[in-house]
Amino acid sequence: MMTDSTFWDNQEKAQDVIDKNNALKSVVNAYRTLESELEDMDTTRALLLEEDDETMKQDLEQSVQDFKNELDQFELQLLLDGPYDANNAIMELHPGAGGTESQDWTNMLLRMYQRYCEQKGFNVEIADYLPGDEAGVKSVTLIVKGHNAYGYLKAEKGVHRLVRISPFDSSGRRHTSFASCDVIPQFNNTEIEIDINPDDITVDTFRASGAGGQHINKTESAIRITHHPTGIVVNNQNERSQIKNREAAMKTLKSKLYQLKIEEQEQEMAEIRGEQKEIGWGSQIRSYVFHPYAMVKDHRTNEETGKVDAVMDGDIGPFIEAFLRSQMDQHENEG
Repeated sequence: MMTDSTFWDNQEKAQDVIDKNNALKSVVNAYRTLESELEDMDTTRALLLEEDDETMKQDLEQSVQDFKNELDQFELQLLLDGPYDANNAIMELHPGAGGTESQDWTNMLLRMYQRYCEQKGFNVEIADYLPGDEAGVKSVTLIVKGHNAYGYLKAEKGVHRLVRISPFDSSGRRHTSFASCDVIPQFNNTEIEIDINPDDITVDTFRASGAGGQHINKTESAIRITHHPTGIVVNNQNERSQIKNREAAMKTLKSKLYQLKIEEQEQEMAEIRGEQKEIGWGSQIRSYVFHPYAMVKDHRTNEETGKVDAVMDGDIGPFIEAFLRSQMDQHENEG
């Protein structure tokens, strides 16, 4: 297929094929690495049975521990087999009530997710950014690109709670702030069929407000699309031209409308089965306590750590993995 002379005629489709091919290669390579490590450990074990060497024994114990961690990661990668897990992700962060406090907290979460994505090798684009009045952000939309980006980041959907001594309070009182995180898969135009009636939308232009380079604020290149039947509003200011911003905003709008359609179908199925489906958007999923003690705790899995600084530097892998494993266990029990 990739050697076909017409392969590059549709660049978006071609890139999608290459990304999927690279993802499959990485799975195969990871498997071969594990296979090779297992053979090496087996050889070391055979040598130890012949000759008891303390250093070799310690090396083998360490190798077994490392192998277990690598195997866990490999298993998790294989288990991310939901219909949209492999897709890029669209992540939106919004502060709760509380003005500057919660806007600053939203900015801290933005940094945390940027660091996490960096460590995972994902590419992050800021599609829309509205700065806070004094500090932080009023809203931000990220496009996270990489294999399984949605599969991992869907674990972050919900409300995040912060407890700390406020840097904005001269009395040094303890404050609780909230911020919400919404994550949906980004769909390629080839993956979904969503027809948008031009009469249902309003397209406005405005000047970009984020930290996007020298051209920002000089021209009205940013785009806002309002979809009146659903009330969905999409902004895009990442691209340099109005046309590119409009294309990107339409892609996000289509993804949101498609996600809405999926959620409605899931809700219908849940009602048919007599289930009461919890709305994840409104649920508080994790608490980050800086004072009077240091603790980050996930309320869905009870996963917790006292290493608050590491978490805020993007070390959220254990929370995401614990949530994904709990979801997998749940599906196995249902099956």
